[in-house]
Amino acid sequence: MPQEFKDMGGAATMNPGALQRWLTSRFMSRLVAPQRRERLRARAEKSRVKEGRAHVIEYFHQVGDGYSHLTAQLLGSMQQRYDIELRCHLVSGPSGNNLPEPELLPRLAHRDAALIAPEYGLTFPVADTLPSESAVRQANALLAAQDSDGFTEIAANIDSAAWLADQAALATLGKEHGQATDQQTAESLQAGDTRLRSLGHYSGAMLFYEGEWYWGVDRLYHLEKRLGELGADREPGAAPIAARPPIETGPLQDNGSLTLEVFPSLRSPYTAISFDRTVELARRTGVNLSVRPVLPMVMRGAPVTRIKGVYIFTDTAREAWEADVSFGKFYDPIGEPVRSAYSLYPWACANGRGNEFLSAFLRAAFAEGVNTNSRRGMAHVVKAAGLDWKAAQAELGDPAWQDLEEGNRNTMYGSGLWGVPSFRLLGRDNEELLAVWGQDRLWLVSREIQRQLKRVSA
Repeated sequence: MPQEFKDMGGAATMNPGALQRWLTSRFMSRLVAPQRRERLRARAEKSRVKEGRAHVIEYFHQVGDGYSHLTAQLLGSMQQRYDIELRCHLVSGPSGNNLPEPELLPRLAHRDAALIAPEYGLTFPVADTLPSESAVRQANALLAAQDSDGFTEIAANIDSAAWLADQAALATLGKEHGQATDQQTAESLQAGDTRLRSLGHYSGAMLFYEGEWYWGVDRLYHLEKRLGELGADREPGAAPIAARPPIETGPLQDNGSLTLEVFPSLRSPYTAISFDRTVELARRTGVNLSVRPVLPMVMRGAPVTRIKGVYIFTDTAREAWEADVSFGKFYDPIGEPVRSAYSLYPWACANGRGNEFLSAFLRAAFAEGVNTNSRRGMAHVVKAAGLDWKAAQAELGDPAWQDLEEGNRNTMYGSGLWGVPSFRLLGRDNEELLAVWGQDRLWLVSREIQRQLKRVSA
């Protein structure tokens, strides 16, 4: 049994590591408090009105990024629908520690954007490869020569031409709309990157409005809702431009022919707000559910920068509120708590309470503020899962989980995925039907389940 679970008081000794854990947890809990968000929004609106500023939205576009291409297609509709001033910037995209898998991310974004485009009524170029460096340079030169209105008008067309390696189309667009020099293009990218960092972000396909970030088509509905509440919607009551697709659980039911694999992590806020919904989706649709836990990315050697961590937590909180999921009272489970929980997971599964155990741990760490780095905290989790704490103590520290986790991680990476939660939908013969990353894609998984069942029943 790990030594820290033997402490007499039921809580970890307040050593420097424990103090850091406590401070981080307090900071994150306060950061995502709904009262804080409402206070900041009210303050921002008061300042905007006092200064006589328009509803200014800044958009950061990354050529060659699938999500940027989808977002660019909606910029014109946003300008028509909402009383906004749009300012467009070119950016280079994430780098360094903000880009843990530089080889995998562009390919995943390509595949993922192509999957979701038709679901949002958008288009994506039918291209087998990513845009070449020369095509990206040419597209950047074209966009660098545009003001924000021109950018909004032609960005999607330029992107499509770059994806399709259509040199003729790029040349025609250059003749019609102008093209920046190499130096001007470099200066435009540098200015966009600088502005992005100064506002507190690192990625393309981002929209910024009065202190908050909105990631492409997946988060546009949050921005639309906020603009509507501020009276900036020219068509109040009409459907949003990019409404969040619902998770569908019917009408067709499976008889066990499909398997839904989920790869969760016990330190992932996105896992925390989607794990129970994943279990419920499987239950209500009748598909087999295979839960395959992996270590958090930080514990796999992939650092998370402060700027990225802050965005992830604030974004998760916003998603949780929209889904009516409890979230925000946080006590960081990184390190030994995660390892100890995973050592208990095979035992919990053997007792028929594996999903309940993971759910209880995630709820304790992300919604109840329970210190799982303590004997008392882990006992709380075990009991909340309907398991016996006395029996659990004999299983703490069992290393059998390590081989299971390694196999899960390799399977996940083999499908071009690395973050959590990730999902794979498998057919009767374990053929991969769908592989996607993120709680954002649970609705897509649900739709694919219905499509597969419809094919079988046809």
